Amino acid sequence: MNHYTSEQLANIHHETFAFIEIREEEHVFTITLDRESKKNAIHPIMVNELAFALQYARDNKDIWVVVFQSKGNVFCAGADLKAFMGDLGEYESSIPVPEGEILIGELFNKVYKPIIARVEGDVYAGGFFFLSGSTYVVALDHIKLGLPEVKRGLYPFQVMASLLQVMPRRKVVDWCIRGYNLPVGKAHEYGLVTHVTTVSDIDKIVDGLISDLKANSPSAIRLGLESLDYITPSAEAHQYLSDMLKKTIMTQDAQEGIMAFRMKRTPVWTGE
Repeated sequence: MNHYTSEQLANIHHETFAFIEIREEEHVFTITLDRESKKNAIHPIMVNELAFALQYARDNKDIWVVVFQSKGNVFCAGADLKAFMGDLGEYESSIPVPEGEILIGELFNKVYKPIIARVEGDVYAGGFFFLSGSTYVVALDHIKLGLPEVKRGLYPFQVMASLLQVMPRRKVVDWCIRGYNLPVGKAHEYGLVTHVTTVSDIDKIVDGLISDLKANSPSAIRLGLESLDYITPSAEAHQYLSDMLKKTIMTQDAQEGIMAFRMKRTPVWTGE
């Protein structure tokens, strides 16, 4: 995850972020998804900003815990397909151009710090990178968790690989190929969510986790999580899955599924 130089990272608090906000306080680095008008959908520039922030968190020994949160009632709606197909729209980001391609499925494995996902809104599709890549997932009991890709003629390739690290294989495959909303209670049972809570209690749970983590050796935790990276999917696997997604987007079914979704009609599949 060495996409930026140490000189570039040192300037992080003077950079302009288009799609996220960052805060560093008392050994805790908080990253807030800040694209509420688009349901915090993942934009290519957001991926760049996330990579920049996470590499900074990894390399800064004063950061012991990373927290993800978001604005609005949707934590993340997945990938902004329009943007990933080349229509980036208007944005203002001063984050440097990365060295090499960023694979979002690899980002979270390379932080080597405990990550807490504070999930107070619905999560769909690529939004599960944040959940499967986190050490702890604290979720409100009423949110929706959905993988609708197959209903759009697509498939959650990299998300599937990430989910397989925390959930039973058959449960992941069933979810991917049927595309339903998974109840939070089931997500907790299957291991995707670590804590189910309410609006009134979420602060207490997140703060309690942070307190427990800060009471232990940050060096031991960092080295332990770095060793864990050796038994997670390789960069080569994520590259293959990323290429498969690009191939799927170009199918006739994908074009039909995306169009049907936009027109709010039932898609007509051809298998092409």
